[in-house]
Amino acid sequence: MAKIPHNTHPLVKAKKSGIHGFGGYARKPIKKGKRIIEYTGPLISKEDAALELKEQNEYVFTLNEDEDIDGSVLWNLARYLNHSCDPNCESEIKKGRVWIYATRSIEKGEELTYNYGYELDGFEDRPCCCGADCCQGYMVGDEHFKTLKKRLNKKKKATS
Repeated sequence: MAKIPHNTHPLVKAKKSGIHGFGGYARKPIKKGKRIIEYTGPLISKEDAALELKEQNEYVFTLNEDEDIDGSVLWNLARYLNHSCDPNCESEIKKGRVWIYATRSIEKGEELTYNYGYELDGFEDRPCCCGADCCQGYMVGDEHFKTLKKRLNKKKKATS
């Protein structure tokens, strides 16, 4: 297995994931509300972010109206946290920094996940493999679950 640089965080260990590629796992039990890890990388303009996304950089994190974070840097262990439709973490932006917090108690060895919060546009290009009972089949923000379900049912009826 490939060695992951900077895999020395006190709470998170990156290793092979059943969801996608590598994932971030709890090194020890984590209490609900605990700030776990920062999503880091250089700040980039929206223009540069668009270019990075076009080049398949899947680690661009939307920060604000003017800038994004290029999380593809090797020291950003948070980039290994996968999307889930039933996550145990959430991201929060505070004072221009992105932090990942536990939304419930997490056991040692459990994979750390959060909902990436993607918009509905282009959902077909973002299949979800989280395996949660409530998995939507696509990576979209939970505020879009109902609308996505309606669209998929409508599409299913149209092809039946």
